[in-house]
Amino acid sequence: MRYLRISLWSLFLIGCFATTPEQEKINGLSFVASPDAIEETHTKPVVAVGANYCAIMPFGFIRDLSHPEIIHNTDRQWYGETRAGAEQNITELHKKHIKIMIKPQIWVWHGYFTGFIEMDSEEDWKTLENSYSSFILEYAELAQETNADLFCIGTELESFITHRPKFWDKLIQDIKLVYKGKLTYAANWDEFKRTPFWDELDYIGVDAYFPVSEEKTPTVEDCKAGWQKHKVILKSISDTYNKPILFTEYGYRSMDYAAKEPWESDHTIESLNFEGQSNATQALFDEFWKEEWFAGGFIWKWFHAHDQVGGLNDNQFTPQNKPVEHIIKTVYSQN
Repeated sequence: MRYLRISLWSLFLIGCFATTPEQEKINGLSFVASPDAIEETHTKPVVAVGANYCAIMPFGFIRDLSHPEIIHNTDRQWYGETRAGAEQNITELHKKHIKIMIKPQIWVWHGYFTGFIEMDSEEDWKTLENSYSSFILEYAELAQETNADLFCIGTELESFITHRPKFWDKLIQDIKLVYKGKLTYAANWDEFKRTPFWDELDYIGVDAYFPVSEEKTPTVEDCKAGWQKHKVILKSISDTYNKPILFTEYGYRSMDYAAKEPWESDHTIESLNFEGQSNATQALFDEFWKEEWFAGGFIWKWFHAHDQVGGLNDNQFTPQNKPVEHIIKTVYSQN
């Protein structure tokens, strides 16, 4: 009997140690670069909504889709778009125990889609490669210096990746020499299936603007049904690479047909629809936040001056001071 007790106790201990603890979800906000330094009044709302991560997004700018030079870290940019501003933002958020993903992004003047960046000559491709390396490695250095938890190597750059795969392979290795933390890439919702270097990164990053309902005011059930075909593919890619899916961006505008083409950013649209925004967001949480293969995500987008943005006259993406903010807080505070 004594030996039986010992054996049973041993089995109990083995079972306890063999149990893998559930990973904390990344309950993230895409923290929009500010024109000035931030302080506690700007970080308190981040804590209040239950977030545990923020994406800090310094920007580089190019003149057009075929221009090879990226302008970045200049005194002509907003403070939060520069290295000094990003570092100051990180310092203030760290005071509130908020983890950080640094996510440098490119803005093409006139708002052209970055996925279509393509050079006209080999010389221009080389110039772009050198310029992008300078841009991204500067912020990889900042990620290492500030102990950022996650670094995003690019956002929605499919044509650049397709045309220059060897450059991206080398860039990833160069980044790893500088930054020792975890890496992802933010693929567009219709790009991630073709991204060639997931096996070199830690998370499969997806900007999750999937079309899930054509209804003017979609219900939660409409959107959940619309997610099913996309969810199967996401799970398959996760299984193929044995990597978790991370929504590097997700969110909906507070307008009619918010879940039909969620990437739509046309500022001339005037409709207001908070129910559709809330329902689409709730459906996304219902479908993904309990999945073991899903790491979490970053809501698009969150402004520093919480009391001055969003609200019931705003039909843009931000959830701030809208009904959907309560939904986000409820989920983020539970995970």
